[in-house]
Amino acid sequence: MNNRIIFRQLTALAFALSLTAPALAGVVITGTRVVYPAGEREVMVKIDNKGDKPVLIQSWVDDGDPEATPETAKAPFTITPPVNRVNAGKGQTLRLMFTGEELPTDKESVFWLSVLEVPPRAKEQKNQLQMAFRSRIKVFYRPQALPGDANIAGESVTWRKVQGGVEAKNPTPYYVSLANIASDKEGKNLVGEGGMIAPNSTQFFPMKKGLSTIYPSYINDYGGIRPTLQQVAP
Repeated sequence: MNNRIIFRQLTALAFALSLTAPALAGVVITGTRVVYPAGEREVMVKIDNKGDKPVLIQSWVDDGDPEATPETAKAPFTITPPVNRVNAGKGQTLRLMFTGEELPTDKESVFWLSVLEVPPRAKEQKNQLQMAFRSRIKVFYRPQALPGDANIAGESVTWRKVQGGVEAKNPTPYYVSLANIASDKEGKNLVGEGGMIAPNSTQFFPMKKGLSTIYPSYINDYGGIRPTLQQVAP
């Protein structure tokens, strides 16, 4: 069985285990998102092996399809190195490069970076199940000279009550991400889940309780989370 077939099998297994990967995987990606400014030759992404064994890493970018593999992924980016070994306690820098395809110039575009971690198989445990884990974070391609500030774009979002929840309208050219929605500024009383609102678009958020004010916790470029008091129109 060649390496290409092995990686396909491990990739498929990783998809099934992706929900538990953050708790079990030893490889950590620095940051919660990648921002790729238009015009940059490349952007660096740092990964670290926090485990006690060397691992093999395969990385790729896709357009949002969670079932995409390195062979089927569609995105205007290449990664170097696509496959590499990272020893225990060591790190690796991935070089993310835009390939030049035409993308909107008046708003951000979003893609996903996947990092598949394949631990080594012990020689004395040939029949042991080998588990692969995948980490996945967003890649935002940001055109030059967009108006406003991406880190405070959430403040421009307007909210209104709709049946079964609330609707958020994002009038900015940036993707607005939020971790959750709370009814208090401390974020202890959660009333809605997080999500992402595309540029110049609306997004529905289920909410059992109707409120006139809410505290969405917006996520900035650096992974910081800040609850923001906002009114909910009837």
